[in-house]
Amino acid sequence: MATARRPFHVRQIEFDRWNTENPMVWKYFEKYSFEAVHHGREKISHWLIINRIRWEVYIVTTGKDFKISNDLIAFYARFWRKTYPQHKHLFNIKRMSGEIWEQESDEP
Repeated sequence: MATARRPFHVRQIEFDRWNTENPMVWKYFEKYSFEAVHHGREKISHWLIINRIRWEVYIVTTGKDFKISNDLIAFYARFWRKTYPQHKHLFNIKRMSGEIWEQESDEP
């Protein structure tokens, strides 16, 4: 299932559904992102955060395994930017296929 073939709004809906059904992923994302902020990091990779979550869930915790699709990672960075605008530049993001930019002069 190639993501570029599905319209952006469909991928956004899929992320919203996933995020609602898997709230622990967002909690981990917040936790590790704020950990980076509190350690003075001004930039960090959202892929690094997701891979740390994958490590924690797979190695450290017990219980039901779940998989975080790579297709969702960019949406977590966008959700972070909307939720914490004071830290919106923590993650570099690129325009996704079909994405509408609110301000062309700034990052999305």
